[in-house]
Amino acid sequence: MAGESLTIDTRALEGADPERLQRRIRTATGRAIGDFDMIADGDRIMVCLSGGADSYTLLDMLMALQRVAPVRFELVAVNLDQKQPGFPAEVLPHYLDALGIEYRVVEEDTYSVVKRLVPEGKTTCALCSRLRRGVLYNVAEEIGASKIALGHHADDIVETAFLNMFHNARLKAMPARLRSDDGRNTVIRPLAYVREAEIKRYAAWREFPIIPCNLCGSQPNLQRQAVKAMLQEWDRGHPGRVDNILKALCRVTPSHLLDRDLFDFSSL
Repeated sequence: MAGESLTIDTRALEGADPERLQRRIRTATGRAIGDFDMIADGDRIMVCLSGGADSYTLLDMLMALQRVAPVRFELVAVNLDQKQPGFPAEVLPHYLDALGIEYRVVEEDTYSVVKRLVPEGKTTCALCSRLRRGVLYNVAEEIGASKIALGHHADDIVETAFLNMFHNARLKAMPARLRSDDGRNTVIRPLAYVREAEIKRYAAWREFPIIPCNLCGSQPNLQRQAVKAMLQEWDRGHPGRVDNILKALCRVTPSHLLDRDLFDFSSL
C-alpha cells in the first residue's frame, strides 16, 4: 500500500477540487480492491445501500470502476428497510431507478426487535448490526451474490482497532476482506483506504439523498463517538497521525508483539 495515497490533511479538504477528490477516492478504492483481491471475473456483488454517505459513495465508486475494470462483474444494490419510524421508503428506489441499476429493497422489522430487547439507555448497535447482518447474508444467497460490499471506510477501521484495544483487550480491527463464520459469504470493504472526511465532502458535492439513521445514529455517549472525537482531534493537531495508524495495521511485526500464538518465541 503506497503511503502517499493515505496521507490526508483533512484541513486541506475545505478547498479541494471536487473532481480531483473524486479521482483520489476512485484511485484509493481501486488500490484497496487490488491489494486484497476483492473482485474476480464473473463476480456478482451485492452492494449494501443504507442511505448514508458511505454506502452512496461505495456504489458510485464501484459503478465507475465497473466501466473500466479489466474484469467483468455485476452490481446489485440492496437496501434493508428496518421499519424505522419516519423512514422515507421512496428515496432509494427513486434514486436507483434513475441510475438504472439492478436493486432490491428488503423489508424486515428489526427496529421493533431491537427496541423490545435492548433496555432504555443501552446501546443498540451490537444487536442491530447482528440482525441486519443475518438478513443481508440470507439475501446474498437468494440473489446469487458472490461478494457482499460494505461501505466501511478507513476511519471505521481505525476506530474499531481502538475500541477493541480499550474495551476488549484485543489487537483487532476490521478486515478489508472477510469470509463469514459459516463460510457462506465473502464480505469486502472497498473504501478501506478512504478517509471519512473525504467521503462526506464527496457526498455533499454529489448531492446524494442522505437518509439519517434514527436508531444508532440518535444515541448519545456511544463509545465509538468518543473514539471518533479523539481521532478528529488528532487530525486537527497532528495531521497524518490517523493515516499512520491505518498504515501500521497493514505493516505488522509479530515478533515485536506479545502474542505467543502468533509468534513462536520459545524457538528463539
